[in-house]
Amino acid sequence: MPTVTVTDIRREIEEKNVTFLRLMFTDILGTLKNVEIPATPEQIEKILTNKVMFDGSSIEGFVRINESDMYLYPDLDTWTVFPWGDENGSVGGLICDVYTAEGSPFAGDPRGNLKKALRHMEEMGFSSFNLGPEPEFFLFKMDKDGNPTLEVNDKGGYFDLAPTDLADNTRREIVNVLTQMGFEVEASHHECAVGQHEIDFKYDDVLRACDKIQIFKLVVKTIARKHGLYATFMAKPKYGIAGSGMHCNMSLFDQDGNNAFYDPEDQRGMDLSRTAYQFLAGLINHAYAYTAVTNPTVNSYKRLVPGFEAPVYVAWAGRNRSPLVRVPASRGQSTRLELRSVDPTANPYLAMAVLLEVGLNGIENQLEAPAPIESNIYAMTEEERKAAGITDLPSTLHNAIKGLRKDEVVRAALGEHIYTNFVEAKKIEWASYATYVSQWEIDNYLDLY
Repeated sequence: MPTVTVTDIRREIEEKNVTFLRLMFTDILGTLKNVEIPATPEQIEKILTNKVMFDGSSIEGFVRINESDMYLYPDLDTWTVFPWGDENGSVGGLICDVYTAEGSPFAGDPRGNLKKALRHMEEMGFSSFNLGPEPEFFLFKMDKDGNPTLEVNDKGGYFDLAPTDLADNTRREIVNVLTQMGFEVEASHHECAVGQHEIDFKYDDVLRACDKIQIFKLVVKTIARKHGLYATFMAKPKYGIAGSGMHCNMSLFDQDGNNAFYDPEDQRGMDLSRTAYQFLAGLINHAYAYTAVTNPTVNSYKRLVPGFEAPVYVAWAGRNRSPLVRVPASRGQSTRLELRSVDPTANPYLAMAVLLEVGLNGIENQLEAPAPIESNIYAMTEEERKAAGITDLPSTLHNAIKGLRKDEVVRAALGEHIYTNFVEAKKIEWASYATYVSQWEIDNYLDLY
């Protein structure tokens, strides 16, 4: 049942002088879109009765021009009033599901696709799938024209304080705004690279967590610009330093509200349940294919290289941070699996639908997880990795898409509409990149040949 009612929304519109309403949805590539509507009585009624229409043919990967009429169905529980406004009043927002003109959920809606995966989860007897994301981002200076540069505004490192970390005030305001919007922020700190930051918020049901990721990005970019900075969630904006990840901490709960990943009687001594090992096996078995979704840009693969803590090899461990999947130390209700490869350019709804489905596939097929790898994989030779059964993640978007096309489980998790349009968009992206002559090529080959 919704916890926010139509009456609640109407009251807040009046009390907080909301003059515009932002109806938000996400396209296949993960970009947050919106239709902004004046908060007049007539328009409020249209919004709250699912009568707002938009042209779906204008959105990447949605529909053809002859199928363009789409409707936005707002999820009342996502209601928020943005804590910034001006003399024209405040702006309220609702995240929406996309429906066809016939009143059916649209197959190309990433949020609706995640709901489909959640229905499968419930059919298997689980009550919820929780996600705790750890999104990282860079703050860069802007030039005199307001365009982003690659010049960082600090020389900080891991957990540094001001004056080394000059973005303290920016991060602090971001946290304050998020808190006003209902986020429970757990940590805020400078990351290991210069100009790099992380703000972690409490885990939530996966649908709500994905909604929060999208709003989080909007808040970070908005507050950064207020401070004269540009925030980017690009995976690897600068050569020679660490890229930005978005580690995903995942857990399944049963119908009694118990963490289905926890078992203190685990004979392996990890306190993990059989369900957890089977889910983990699904993550391991399908890693090569789902990487196209969790790391969806050409630039994503500049981060997935040895030497910068990002995972490169398909394996799992407890405390060891070099494999793809880690099991953090917390147990009981906090037992979880941490996937370390995901980066913040991923569409969170698509990434989580795929990760949930491959995990459920592991449970359905009672897959066996391999042995954990507790030694530093980066220090192992190729022969040692091969002997331990450790394989590599794809090294390019091109290879990742080839892997995706061969995996029926991941393909089914996306649905045919999203799969087809996603792959087509990524093939175009790779072709554009592959034919581009970079400055590195000019510097290394022009004089030599």
